[in-house]
Amino acid sequence: MSDAIIPIHAIKGRGTATRMAHRFEKDVRSAWDDGWGTLEEDASGDAPPLQTEVTFETARSAISKNDSPDIHFDYSVNPYRGCEHGCIYCYARPTHSYLNLSPGLDFETRLIAKRNIVEVLRADLGKRSYVPKLINIGSATDCYQPIERELRLTRSVIELMQEVGQPFSLVSKSSGVERDLDLIAPMAARKLAAVYVTITTLDGEVARKLEPRAAAPHRRLRTIRTLAEHGVPVGVSLAPHIPFVTEDMEQVLEAAWEAGARSAFYHVIRLPWEVAPLFKGWLELHYPQRAARIMAHIHEMRGGKDYDADFATRMKGSGLWSDLVRQRFQKACQRLGFNRERVELDLSQFRAPAAGGQGSLF
Repeated sequence: MSDAIIPIHAIKGRGTATRMAHRFEKDVRSAWDDGWGTLEEDASGDAPPLQTEVTFETARSAISKNDSPDIHFDYSVNPYRGCEHGCIYCYARPTHSYLNLSPGLDFETRLIAKRNIVEVLRADLGKRSYVPKLINIGSATDCYQPIERELRLTRSVIELMQEVGQPFSLVSKSSGVERDLDLIAPMAARKLAAVYVTITTLDGEVARKLEPRAAAPHRRLRTIRTLAEHGVPVGVSLAPHIPFVTEDMEQVLEAAWEAGARSAFYHVIRLPWEVAPLFKGWLELHYPQRAARIMAHIHEMRGGKDYDADFATRMKGSGLWSDLVRQRFQKACQRLGFNRERVELDLSQFRAPAAGGQGSLF
């Protein structure tokens, strides 16, 4: 697999410009200048459009248990592997390496759908050993990415949770969550559902580069307003904060509050494994003049490294710059009124599902 840079005109609507090799790959091939100008010719020529490919996986389990002390949910369900939103900073990109696929373009163009997710989830929820706890839908990749419009796996998961009274939360950058308000709003009224909408910046041009196939910032604000109007507890996620790229934290919080969000959280950018070289390549492509400055501040928050996986610091970072970001966030939240009441979902309504259930959709 080549790690050659794809011409920028050929990646319109995609997050990364490289099909980099993953960390388990034995043979790595790079583009080479043979003296005949082939690299320049490839870069200037017309490349075929990058198509999204979806393959189906038969999952063996649906619920993943969380044992990380810095994550505030116990279980998660992910209907998809890979994400068409193409967010360059996505910490889940390295998971594609386990599939022998590139964390680069493959992560956002070669997607895996778990076709039997509802049947397996039904079985997991029906086990005698299952203890009801909060489930987050789509913790790794967005459960409302574009392919959900057709496959409707997330909707099927929510239908099951409504049936059994299983509380859930979800975080999304998509307006697609509005489609399922007929399920989510009644569950929210029973204290069984909460939704968080990610808005990294209000700058549309920056968002288009960072998150090329996610909803535009103004559209996400409309989604917050719609959810709030339907009585759904809705919060805003400012994740990730990227120094000198997403610097309008206060403005995002003000707009989200005006739209109806009443809780908020943020993380600083995380660059584990292959995400670090992908992000550096993205900086050189889109912000070459400030790339070194941005990475210097990321290193300042990470003890001089691209990333520090320590549970105590991986979400918020450490050092002076991290402290300044934390103070900005806290002061803005206090001024506006965010996080004054904790959203508590009701675990007591859970009833184990009956045996059997809906057959496979595929």
